[in-house]
Amino acid sequence: MKKRNIPINLRKYNIKGIWTLWILLLFLLHSCSENSPTTPGGGDNNPPEEIPVVQPEIVATYPHDSGSFTQGLLFHEGFLFEGSGRYGISTFRKVAPETGEVLHSDTLPNQYFGEGLALKNGRFVQLTWQSRVAFIYDATSLAQVDTFRYGTEGWGLTANDDYFIMSDGSSTIYFRDDNFKLVRTISVTRDGEAVSSLNELEFANELIYANVWRRDYFLEISPATGKATRVIDCSELVAIEQQTNPEHVLNGIAWRAASGTFFVTGKNWERMFEVIF
Repeated sequence: MKKRNIPINLRKYNIKGIWTLWILLLFLLHSCSENSPTTPGGGDNNPPEEIPVVQPEIVATYPHDSGSFTQGLLFHEGFLFEGSGRYGISTFRKVAPETGEVLHSDTLPNQYFGEGLALKNGRFVQLTWQSRVAFIYDATSLAQVDTFRYGTEGWGLTANDDYFIMSDGSSTIYFRDDNFKLVRTISVTRDGEAVSSLNELEFANELIYANVWRRDYFLEISPATGKATRVIDCSELVAIEQQTNPEHVLNGIAWRAASGTFFVTGKNWERMFEVIF
């Protein structure tokens, strides 16, 4: 009779053990779920919020010299000033906005590939690509008055009251003083990711606008943090232009403060768009 009671006691023991294991397992699962980084309020593990994408409204369309491989563009005292590229044909020029007529043009020496253009303290400064030489022009006479060297590739250039603001094709934007001495840098990000190939630049309304090489948009960037705050989608302008050469990309943005509008064009484009966004 005693032998018959042994398996009964074992079954009771096994059932209690199984229940104990289940309780422990449920407790562990509950603890893990409370500490999981994917739960709401997970802090730094949450993905960044996507920034707004806006399309510019076309205010007017003007002719643009299709022989100009546009690298820099700015608006000053009623005229557009443009820096163009390519070896042997790089120029610094003054242009009538409404007609596209080139009113003044200086050609760089053949060994220089012209790049970004900025105006500061009564002088235009034009970068070159890999030569690391900048050309200085008097803002009144437009005569070339000097050159100087700098330490990176030259891509985009703009300026505000305090700094020259420069890109070199990376994700970095450089802030330089009046003597072009480096003061600080920012790394540009979009939705938490670094953005490289920053090209033509403009400074307007305390923000930086940067063309991204071979992309159909500009980024609006905080100069304090480097974070992109908006994407300016120019795909409609690109579609209107109907360029077939892959090198003839969007490039060139100039702010006209009086009207609150921007002039936008591209390399060897036939059109200059005046837009608002």
